[in-house]
Amino acid sequence: MAHIIFYEKPGCGGNARQKALLQAAGHAVETKNLLAEPWTRQRLLDFLGPLPVPHWFNRAAPEVKSGEIVPEEMDAATALSLFVTHPIFIRRPLMQAEDGSHHVGFVLEDVDAWIGLGAAWPEDAPRPAVEGCAHPAGARCPPPA
Repeated sequence: MAHIIFYEKPGCGGNARQKALLQAAGHAVETKNLLAEPWTRQRLLDFLGPLPVPHWFNRAAPEVKSGEIVPEEMDAATALSLFVTHPIFIRRPLMQAEDGSHHVGFVLEDVDAWIGLGAAWPEDAPRPAVEGCAHPAGARCPPPA
Protein backbone atom coordinates (compact mmCIF):
# COMPACT_ATOMS: atom_id res chain seq x y z
CA MET A 1 0.00 0.00 0.00
CA ALA A 2 1.02 3.62 -0.42
CA HIS A 3 2.26 6.32 1.91
CA ILE A 4 0.11 9.38 1.22
CA ILE A 5 0.82 12.96 2.26
CA PHE A 6 -2.68 14.35 2.75
CA TYR A 7 -3.10 18.14 2.76
CA GLU A 8 -6.32 18.99 4.58
CA LYS A 9 -8.21 21.78 6.27
CA PRO A 10 -7.94 20.84 9.96
CA GLY A 11 -11.35 20.06 11.44
CA CYS A 12 -12.96 19.36 8.06
CA GLY A 13 -15.42 16.47 8.37
CA GLY A 14 -15.12 15.63 4.69
CA ASN A 15 -11.35 15.32 4.93
CA ALA A 16 -11.75 13.10 8.02
CA ARG A 17 -14.01 10.71 6.03
CA GLN A 18 -11.54 10.67 3.16
CA LYS A 19 -8.55 9.87 5.40
CA ALA A 20 -10.56 7.08 7.06
CA LEU A 21 -11.21 5.49 3.65
CA LEU A 22 -7.53 5.64 2.74
CA GLN A 23 -6.53 4.09 6.06
CA ALA A 24 -9.20 1.37 5.76
CA ALA A 25 -7.67 0.52 2.38
CA GLY A 26 -4.30 0.03 4.11
CA HIS A 27 -2.62 3.26 3.06
CA ALA A 28 -0.41 5.17 5.51
CA VAL A 29 -1.69 8.74 5.75
CA GLU A 30 0.54 11.62 6.81
CA THR A 31 -1.64 14.64 7.45
CA LYS A 32 -0.53 18.21 6.79
CA ASN A 33 -2.36 21.49 7.20
CA LEU A 34 -3.22 22.82 3.74
CA LEU A 35 -3.77 26.29 5.19
CA ALA A 36 -0.37 26.54 6.92
CA GLU A 37 1.75 25.02 4.14
CA PRO A 38 4.22 27.45 2.48
CA TRP A 39 2.83 27.03 -1.04
CA THR A 40 4.59 28.26 -4.14
CA ARG A 41 3.16 28.45 -7.62
CA GLN A 42 5.33 25.54 -8.79
CA ARG A 43 4.42 23.28 -5.86
CA LEU A 44 0.75 23.94 -6.54
CA LEU A 45 1.19 23.27 -10.25
CA ASP A 46 2.62 19.85 -9.40
CA PHE A 47 -0.85 19.03 -8.07
CA LEU A 48 -3.15 21.22 -10.14
CA GLY A 49 -1.36 21.51 -13.50
CA PRO A 50 -3.08 18.62 -15.31
CA LEU A 51 -6.58 19.92 -14.48
CA PRO A 52 -8.54 22.79 -16.02
CA VAL A 53 -8.33 25.91 -13.82
CA PRO A 54 -11.98 25.75 -12.66
CA HIS A 55 -11.29 22.27 -11.22
CA TRP A 56 -8.61 23.76 -8.94
CA PHE A 57 -11.16 25.50 -6.72
CA ASN A 58 -12.81 24.61 -3.44
CA ARG A 59 -16.46 24.96 -4.47
CA ALA A 60 -17.55 25.10 -0.81
CA ALA A 61 -15.66 28.35 -0.15
CA PRO A 62 -18.24 31.06 0.65
CA GLU A 63 -16.74 33.49 -1.89
CA VAL A 64 -17.04 30.85 -4.63
CA LYS A 65 -20.57 29.85 -3.62
CA SER A 66 -21.68 33.51 -3.55
CA GLY A 67 -20.20 34.25 -6.99
CA GLU A 68 -17.66 36.74 -5.64
CA ILE A 69 -14.96 34.44 -7.05
CA VAL A 70 -15.87 32.76 -10.36
CA PRO A 71 -13.41 29.95 -11.13
CA GLU A 72 -14.55 29.74 -14.76
CA GLU A 73 -13.42 33.34 -15.28
CA MET A 74 -9.98 32.93 -13.70
CA ASP A 75 -6.73 32.26 -15.53
CA ALA A 76 -3.99 30.04 -14.11
CA ALA A 77 -1.65 32.87 -13.05
CA THR A 78 -4.39 34.70 -11.15
CA ALA A 79 -5.64 31.50 -9.49
CA LEU A 80 -2.14 30.51 -8.38
CA SER A 81 -1.52 33.97 -6.91
CA LEU A 82 -4.80 33.70 -5.01
CA PHE A 83 -3.96 30.21 -3.71
CA VAL A 84 -0.51 31.18 -2.46
CA THR A 85 -2.02 33.91 -0.29
CA HIS A 86 -5.40 32.25 0.44
CA PRO A 87 -5.06 28.45 0.32
CA ILE A 88 -8.64 28.04 1.62
CA PHE A 89 -9.70 28.38 -2.05
CA ILE A 90 -7.72 25.28 -3.13
CA ARG A 91 -9.79 22.17 -3.82
CA ARG A 92 -9.04 19.57 -1.18
CA PRO A 93 -7.55 17.32 -0.39
CA LEU A 94 -4.24 17.60 -2.15
CA MET A 95 -2.48 14.25 -1.96
CA GLN A 96 0.99 13.08 -2.84
CA ALA A 97 2.14 9.46 -3.01
CA GLU A 98 5.64 8.22 -2.25
CA ASP A 99 6.23 7.65 -5.98
CA GLY A 100 5.90 11.42 -6.49
CA SER A 101 2.47 11.29 -8.10
CA HIS A 102 -0.09 13.90 -7.11
CA HIS A 103 -3.86 13.96 -6.85
CA VAL A 104 -6.49 16.66 -6.28
CA GLY A 105 -9.90 16.10 -4.74
CA PHE A 106 -11.55 12.87 -3.65
CA VAL A 107 -13.78 11.39 -6.33
CA LEU A 108 -13.87 7.73 -5.26
CA GLU A 109 -13.39 6.26 -8.73
CA ASP A 110 -10.43 8.54 -9.41
CA VAL A 111 -8.70 7.80 -6.09
CA ASP A 112 -9.34 4.08 -6.57
CA ALA A 113 -7.75 4.23 -10.03
CA TRP A 114 -4.80 6.25 -8.67
CA ILE A 115 -3.79 4.20 -5.60
CA GLY A 116 -6.59 1.72 -5.00
CA LEU A 117 -9.20 1.56 -2.28
CA GLY A 118 -9.41 -2.24 -2.26
CA ALA A 119 -11.46 -3.77 0.50
CA ALA A 120 -12.25 -0.31 1.92
CA TRP A 121 -14.64 0.13 -0.96
CA PRO A 122 -15.73 -3.14 -2.60
CA GLU A 123 -16.31 -2.91 -6.33
CA ASP A 124 -20.00 -3.85 -6.10
CA ALA A 125 -20.81 -1.42 -3.26
CA PRO A 126 -22.51 1.90 -4.01
CA ARG A 127 -20.08 4.79 -4.10
CA PRO A 128 -21.44 7.87 -2.36
CA ALA A 129 -19.87 11.25 -2.92
CA VAL A 130 -17.13 11.87 -0.36
CA GLU A 131 -15.77 15.03 -1.92
CA GLY A 132 -17.05 18.40 -0.82
CA CYS A 133 -18.45 19.77 2.38
CA ALA A 134 -19.96 17.26 4.80
CA HIS A 135 -22.12 19.91 6.48
CA PRO A 136 -25.70 20.63 5.52
CA ALA A 137 -26.31 23.72 3.42
CA GLY A 138 -25.51 26.88 5.32
CA ALA A 139 -23.50 25.19 8.09
CA ARG A 140 -19.75 25.70 8.25
CA CYS A 141 -16.80 23.93 9.83
CA PRO A 142 -15.30 25.68 12.81
CA PRO A 143 -12.21 27.72 11.92
CA PRO A 144 -8.95 25.79 12.35
CA ALA A 145 -7.20 26.29 15.67
